[in-house]
Amino acid sequence: MQAERLTFDIKPNANPMPEADRLKAFENLGFGTLFSDHMAVIRWSADKGWHSPEVLARGPFAIDPASSVLHYAQEIFEGMKAYRRADGRAVLFRPEENARRFNESARRMAMPELPEADFLDAVEQLVRIDAKWIPQGEGSLYLRPFMFASETFLGVRPSKEYIFCVIASPVGPYFKGGAKAVKIWVSENYTRAAAGGTGAAKCGGNYAASLIAQAEASAQGCDQVVFLDAAEHRWVEELGGMNVFFVMNDGSITTPPLGGTILPGITRNSLIALAREEGLTVNEQPYSFEQWKADATSGKLVEAFACGTAAVVAGIGTVKFNGGEFKIGNGETGAATSKLREALVGIQRGVSNDRHGWVRVIDGV
Repeated sequence: MQAERLTFDIKPNANPMPEADRLKAFENLGFGTLFSDHMAVIRWSADKGWHSPEVLARGPFAIDPASSVLHYAQEIFEGMKAYRRADGRAVLFRPEENARRFNESARRMAMPELPEADFLDAVEQLVRIDAKWIPQGEGSLYLRPFMFASETFLGVRPSKEYIFCVIASPVGPYFKGGAKAVKIWVSENYTRAAAGGTGAAKCGGNYAASLIAQAEASAQGCDQVVFLDAAEHRWVEELGGMNVFFVMNDGSITTPPLGGTILPGITRNSLIALAREEGLTVNEQPYSFEQWKADATSGKLVEAFACGTAAVVAGIGTVKFNGGEFKIGNGETGAATSKLREALVGIQRGVSNDRHGWVRVIDGV
């Protein structure tokens, strides 16, 4: 148990990116290729606990070739964003949920839990020192808190040393083409997670296992892959990095239930709450791929969308699979999808009333 809050040692980068270069880079923001000047770091060891918190110039870690993470993949991460609101304030969206989920992932991967207050402080310290890296307009500052095992040893047991770090990347749209509907490939050869596995943890291994399926999707001209369950290869679970929703012609919405094989998305949770506030019925229940095809063909299914921190909300227009493909509705992003996206983004950007207290203002920025 951490005895008291950590105090960060702030070491400003002596050679930050020149302002003109940064502004030039902002003219054509992609996703995850440009990084801010600093990073926040905290270390953990079995004898000291969490220690040596600092904010310093972003740079490489020096790790031994026998570092545990390189051999046994003890690594977890989070994805969150800082936004610049119209009133000029910098805000985070539900960061407490990221802190909580981070520790759920840590427990599953036999890693030490970081006190939520220290997680939030690390994120906010980085945003404060790199506030100029928050883009205006529709851009945002993507934040990547992560932790990895750093002990030098070869042996199958939890590491006794870890490094926690937060880095930041100014980003534009996750999918090229902005708000247009995406094309999805259904993976029938690979599964993302199984009962008792790490599907509900946000660990790098889950994403590594999905890459071959994502490559298959790209080869088929699709933007993303969607996985079926490991036991029956029947039930829709989630995309490679996003949760999925289905909108029916009676206005109801269906989304696969959490149960250990699906990541409990913060965007997913938020959209469910917003939809129910609008009086919509949201069913968290199994939905088979065969039913998906049948409902799209009959017209019962009128929209589908994926959601996550990176992409926010993206309509699904076309679904491809071995042997064919089908469109959902007219193949474009639907009205219900657009309305939910607008409601969520409105809260994040400070345009709409934050009735839930989801937005956290970063003082001094």
